[in-house]
Amino acid sequence: MKKRHVMFFMLAFFIIIPLLAACGNDSSEEGLAENGTTEETETDNNESNSEEGSDLEGTITMAGSTSVQPLSEELAAVFMELHPETRLEVSGGGSGAGVTAAQESAADFGAVSREIKDEETGITAEVIAIDGIAIIAHPDNSLTDIALEDVTKIFAGEITNWSEVGGDDQDIVVVSREDGSGTRGAFTDIVLGDEELVESALIHNSTGGVLEAVANDPNAIGYASTGAVSDSVVALAVDGFEPTLENIQSGDYAVSRPFNYAMNEDAELSELAQAFLDFVLSDEGQKVVEENGFIPVN
Repeated sequence: MKKRHVMFFMLAFFIIIPLLAACGNDSSEEGLAENGTTEETETDNNESNSEEGSDLEGTITMAGSTSVQPLSEELAAVFMELHPETRLEVSGGGSGAGVTAAQESAADFGAVSREIKDEETGITAEVIAIDGIAIIAHPDNSLTDIALEDVTKIFAGEITNWSEVGGDDQDIVVVSREDGSGTRGAFTDIVLGDEELVESALIHNSTGGVLEAVANDPNAIGYASTGAVSDSVVALAVDGFEPTLENIQSGDYAVSRPFNYAMNEDAELSELAQAFLDFVLSDEGQKVVEENGFIPVN
């Protein structure tokens, strides 16, 4: 009887112990699996947080052309939707100020609404859009089309009455941008050439100033970016071609110029500034250019 008890306990021992060991291993494996899952989850969270933390933030600075400014603000608005922690600070001063800002690294970008001159050294420039320069008049002006040659003569002071170009018998009031303005520089190159602007011209330091002056005087004539023209004035056809996107792109409308972002050639753009420039030249950025009445470059 005693031997039977001993054998029973020995048999029980050899059966139960392996079972307990197996259970222990399963628990350990489950624990390892749970730990592994936790570690993977923590890794994923860390990677997610890292990606969120790598998003762009900061301020892009720009100075220069008031013609380029509205387009830059529209581009920045879309860019800031993609990168909410960024913003754009823009100051005017004209294209000359934009060149200076780029040369002196006073801003990330200098906005220049004309061709870069040979003597403007120390910078590189990226064309972001093509703009037409509209010849504008008061909505009550009976004239709808004008020859480019006559525009030259009006702004040079050789033609002084609207009746000389098919309009009413009224003295012409010439309105122009200030010296140093990119719009005036491009207008001078394309329209005036070697001629001097008439001394009686009313000078304004912004696109808005020119638009307001022409809108308030039935006998005025001026010029402004096609993208800035509002219902307060009318854009005249030149040599039979209106300043439409199609006519500017084809070259039929002759009065057009580039919009440039100028940068210091010796200074590397910040990650944020480079990202903004890449966006501007991307399909999405060029769509914004076109939607605002300018000619895309890509």
